[in-house]
Amino acid sequence: MHHLEGKHALITGGGTGIGEAIALALAGAGAIVTITGRHLETLEETCQRGENIHPLVMDVSDEASVVKGTASAIRARGLIDIHVANAGLAETSPFAKTSLEFWRKIMTTNLDGVFLSCREVVPGMLAEGWGRIITISSVAGLKGLKYGAAYSASKHGVIGLTRVLSEEYMGKGLTANAICPGYVRTPIVERNTKLIMDRSGLSREKAEAAMSDDNRHKRLIEVDEIAAAALWLCGPGSGSINGQTIEIAGGQV
Repeated sequence: MHHLEGKHALITGGGTGIGEAIALALAGAGAIVTITGRHLETLEETCQRGENIHPLVMDVSDEASVVKGTASAIRARGLIDIHVANAGLAETSPFAKTSLEFWRKIMTTNLDGVFLSCREVVPGMLAEGWGRIITISSVAGLKGLKYGAAYSASKHGVIGLTRVLSEEYMGKGLTANAICPGYVRTPIVERNTKLIMDRSGLSREKAEAAMSDDNRHKRLIEVDEIAAAALWLCGPGSGSINGQTIEIAGGQV
């Protein structure tokens, strides 16, 4: 069902993991999709997996890059109707050993990046009287994550920003919601699995279990499960879903 025919979606961090899955799902529903990231080769690989997906090299931690990149996507393919603010870093550090440099690195990408990309797409949505903003937060945006001071704080901030957008533009055809996944099978989780294996000598199965055990149903979440939620938030009957945190964690967070 191509219910997103003619809609232009911009997805940050669209070349891998959750962003890639959402890009393929939205394109499959008829949307014209622009995916952003820092590496053109990665983006082009995703573009080859679906129709009407276009690459845009953009760094969400750089204001000029976001302003210029978003403007170029709008010139090429029209105003942004759907924005998925997905780009982010998932790195941890013991609190007392967390440097200000590390803290700012995480905040700049995970929170500043969401602010900047949303700011650049909102005027077009208001002009059209329709828009869907989907931010990718985390269950760590709803509760504290041990060793994740910067990450967890940034994801809490994403939820706060999403709620503000929903309030500020309520009644103007624009909705803003945050998806809050638990541990998802992505390249980030794959890297963390290898780190656990290297540090602890655990088998892959046990290293993966160390993360999936934090999901309530004791398995990793698949990226397609996140993409299905994003598709629902853009689909028919979604206009009254606004300012919500959609928790995808196998149970109550």
